[in-house]
Amino acid sequence: MNVFEKTLQEIQPIDTSWIAAAARRQLELTKPPGSLGRLEEIANRCAAIRESLSPACNRPRIVLFAADHGVCAEGVSAYPQAVTAQMVLNFLAGGAAINALARSGGIDLKVVDAGVATPLPVAEGLIARRMAAGTRNFCETSAMSDSEMWAALGVGIELANEAVTDGCDLLGFGEMGIGNTTSASAITAALTGEALNGVVGTGAGADDECMARKRSAIVRALALHVDELHTPLGILRCVGGFEIAAMCGFCLAAAARRIPVVTDGFIATAAAALAVRMCPEVAGYLFASHRSAEPGHARLLAVTGHSPLLLLDMRLGEGTGSALAMGIIQAAVAAFTGMATFASAGVSSK
Repeated sequence: MNVFEKTLQEIQPIDTSWIAAAARRQLELTKPPGSLGRLEEIANRCAAIRESLSPACNRPRIVLFAADHGVCAEGVSAYPQAVTAQMVLNFLAGGAAINALARSGGIDLKVVDAGVATPLPVAEGLIARRMAAGTRNFCETSAMSDSEMWAALGVGIELANEAVTDGCDLLGFGEMGIGNTTSASAITAALTGEALNGVVGTGAGADDECMARKRSAIVRALALHVDELHTPLGILRCVGGFEIAAMCGFCLAAAARRIPVVTDGFIATAAAALAVRMCPEVAGYLFASHRSAEPGHARLLAVTGHSPLLLLDMRLGEGTGSALAMGIIQAAVAAFTGMATFASAGVSSK
């Protein structure tokens, strides 16, 4: 049995009796019933995930997976592929948006090279798990070989398991990869059957000509791989990316280890949606941080069955939405575990 199959077998559905027990406790806290709105729903599910009425979310970690995409050869991005490596170095130097938000929220941040095309120097803080110098052009062949896909899934599983071993009790993930909105759009179309107009957006500022190339690449890829797109693993191998595969594995392992996991934007949610299609029970462990401006994101959120916690018109990626939502989840759990009850406070209940 490989690590992927073992991880799938370890994922258990959320026990709804724990949600019911948490909901009963909510009625004992010094507040009108339901007055904390979705914070109560968040806390109740965290209690069920951890199977405890004293859950903790005090040690958050975001893992950021970076990789490149061969489909960039089709001119689908407004930025050159070298930007992926440049941004990885920026992450390591602490200069990106996710660094600032992680510092603000007291979140541990890990950066992973899952397949960046430009060779990166050995650097403190960089986790080297490079599959290859980016995926292949999926307009011509499958993005990944079977062995590359399994290896990339395994990287995500490894990093989630390592986080749990390190004592992390709230996980999130993000990505960096020029061209990866093209991959995520192809995944969305294949998963949902939606027309391209509903799943293809401008990514990092594509103009009309670039958008036309992007749509053309996706149309050709879906036609080329049509016989392989009937399963989530087939979709991932044919039109996915190394970072998307790693994030998918990360979701699966977080669920297997019963840790709440926060999705980020469009590309990260493509990975989460694939994980849910591979194992529907994963959905119970996910929290959707936000809904981005990319049109396909709402379709992917529907696949996961979640509504976003935030609507901020963000479209950066990097795990930035996850970083913001983690604070909300921590606050929800803090209220649930830290408030007095009517009995202990001597306050009359309804």
